Amino acid sequence: MDINRAKEIAASPIMEDVKYNGTQVYIQHVDEEKGTARIYSLAEPDQEIEVPLRSLIEQSSTMGMEVDQVACRVSDMDSEG
Repeated sequence: MDINRAKEIAASPIMEDVKYNGTQVYIQHVDEEKGTARIYSLAEPDQEIEVPLRSLIEQSSTMGMEVDQVACRVSDMDSEG
């Protein structure tokens, strides 16, 4: 996950769909120097852990990228036609 996006999510009152190892988590804090985030699972809020930002996935952004990639492929096929 991009560090700026992680900071936005951590500061936002809106709960985003962020996952770590397939489990939905809440971002408590982002450490820019280390490139890590302190997170906790929604199922176990008392169990905070620090993880690399690259290990966090925002579900909505992943789906958005997949849709963009499909749209590009369709557009490429139309121009070849």
